[in-house]
Amino acid sequence: MESLSTIGVIKLLQSQKTPLFSLNDFARILGIENRRTLYKKIQRLEDKKIIQRLIKGKYRFLLSTVNDFTLANFLYRPSYISLETALSFYGIITAFPYQITSITIQKTRSFDIDGKEFKFSRISPALFWGWEKKEDFLIAEKEKALLDYLYFGLKGIRDFDLDEIDTTEIDRQKLLSFARRFNNKYLLAAAARLKK
Repeated sequence: MESLSTIGVIKLLQSQKTPLFSLNDFARILGIENRRTLYKKIQRLEDKKIIQRLIKGKYRFLLSTVNDFTLANFLYRPSYISLETALSFYGIITAFPYQITSITIQKTRSFDIDGKEFKFSRISPALFWGWEKKEDFLIAEKEKALLDYLYFGLKGIRDFDLDEIDTTEIDRQKLLSFARRFNNKYLLAAAARLKK
């Protein structure tokens, strides 16, 4: 399948419903074993604005749409949407962040894709839990997103104002139960102080 035309590649990617893919995914989908052929095919498709290189080894098929949260999960794995982005998504804070913020167990990283900043904050593997799948992305549960936010705030990595947080949709028991799992008395105290 290495001699597949551009139109053939487009049809194949559309049929696979593959808006995001790695270099290895692309090789597998097209049945290309020769790396040189693979890179040439990628370069031609990039030049024709059919695919876009996002970061090293990761690409987007430009003829299909993908939401920012799905893109964030794909860029850096493992990760889940949290902090300001998740809190804004749930209506817990009113400000809409200009960054797409995620939690990862990898090192802290930031990527600029088409003028949007995707920021990944590192957390201990022991605290990498409390997310759920919505549509086709992973996002922190409300209570975990709030605790992640407080956790980084208490470490001086994030600015936060407890008065700007709307906790009406927060399950207080779940919040305190999750807070205990952090094994951090300052975080537990901050969570307990949040207004109902």
